[in-house]
Amino acid sequence: MEKKFILAYVVPALFYPSGMERVLTAKVNYFVNTFGYEIHIFLTDGKGKDPYYALDSRVNVHHLDINFDGIFTLPLLQRILAYLKKQRLFKKRLAKKLKQIKPHITVSLLRRDINFINDIDDGSLKVGELHFNKLFYRQFTDARLPIFLRRFISKIWMQHLLKKIRRLSAFVVLSYEDAGHWTVLNNVRVIHNPLSFYPDEVSPLTNKQVIAVGRITYQKGFDQLIEAWNLVNMRHPDWTLRIYGGGEVEDLQKMINNLGLTDTCFLEGGIADIGQKYKESSLFALSSRYEGFPMVLVETMAYGVPAVAFACPCGPRDIIKDEEDGILIENGNISLLADGICALIEDENLRKRLGANARNNIKRLEIDHIAQEWKTLFDGLIRRKGE
Repeated sequence: MEKKFILAYVVPALFYPSGMERVLTAKVNYFVNTFGYEIHIFLTDGKGKDPYYALDSRVNVHHLDINFDGIFTLPLLQRILAYLKKQRLFKKRLAKKLKQIKPHITVSLLRRDINFINDIDDGSLKVGELHFNKLFYRQFTDARLPIFLRRFISKIWMQHLLKKIRRLSAFVVLSYEDAGHWTVLNNVRVIHNPLSFYPDEVSPLTNKQVIAVGRITYQKGFDQLIEAWNLVNMRHPDWTLRIYGGGEVEDLQKMINNLGLTDTCFLEGGIADIGQKYKESSLFALSSRYEGFPMVLVETMAYGVPAVAFACPCGPRDIIKDEEDGILIENGNISLLADGICALIEDENLRKRLGANARNNIKRLEIDHIAQEWKTLFDGLIRRKGE
């Protein structure tokens, strides 16, 4: 009898409501149900906390109980010493488990384990999977150090990472745009994140409402969007912008107040049923300064809602076909972002054409297709190993 394919993942935790955890959960649930894989997930943090996204009961979760999160309040020297100690414990516990389970492939999500995963001789092939883009990954940002020193540390840190990635059997990134930044490597593969659902209902695109979704952080650029909305509001004061996402909203709310946008621009906080809000909206705005692969863009297109998005690094260029199923805007150009939003507000036929194309084109990212790409990669690596 042929041995069941065993696949292991190493990730910090699953209790965060973020994109990486959501995508991982969708994939492993599909792998268990459709391909019959035996799945093991190894966690370093969050023992005793339930996964934020529901896992199939057949997925095996192993808490290594390392708790890196607990060291970040320590003074710098103590933090470094505690980190090194926890890294040694992490490697020891993970190696023991992998040697017991003997997976065919172990997937690192390129967090702390990438520093030693290749050295664990459990017999599994090692694959890396990055949910960020290279331009903004491994950047040392401690403001207590001068800029030149931060840049030097970032450069050394990236060189160290490249040495580890070269040893992987495959290194998977989320977009072809990002793959272009890893040309020093010869093991890069591109597999997009999957759309885990395809809704039956779509937006009629008749409500005078624009939607934006994401964590309230500098990365998401909602300050830029509010500036653009100030220009849109002058031309279309009967339309509203609703921003959904958790985080520190005080500065953005002050900005809204100072610009006199309190009647048309609203910070709505996080919400569980974001699909309903997509259906209530007529266009989506993405103002991020950078991304890995923005799933909110994929989701809104599945609801037939066209997007106006900055062509930031990386992801939007892989998702949107400019002027076919959405509009791409020069990254950071606030006046052009406002013009793009106004173009879809003012032309209902254009809005509906792009929305219909978006819903149709985004089917290529349904999980059936993306999961098959992963299976093809895994099967190919196993065949090559056996040759």
